Amino acid sequence: MQNKQYTEADWKLFRIKIVEWQEVYMNKLNEEYIALLKEKNSSAQKFWKLHERIQHDKHKVGVVAEMRRSKLIENITSLLYEGAIKYEDLEEFSDELKETIRLFI
Repeated sequence: MQNKQYTEADWKLFRIKIVEWQEVYMNKLNEEYIALLKEKNSSAQKFWKLHERIQHDKHKVGVVAEMRRSKLIENITSLLYEGAIKYEDLEEFSDELKETIRLFI
């Protein structure tokens, strides 16, 4: 028998929250990109550094998440590790989900 790690309400809430979390995270990334472009380097150095950052960042869950129920715990854990959210952002989720996430982190 499989332990229930989250509720249906958790999945529905995640689908709502992920949009907000990604928007905030991508805004943070954009601010970092702007700071990178303001550095005292050549245009070519700034371009390639930005290119490298975007190539790396575009694979983060804070930018794009695979929206499957089976990925819920993995997605939330990744968002925490990426700094896209904090554990406190899970306040509205079930105790089961929060306990599962706590065990992963």
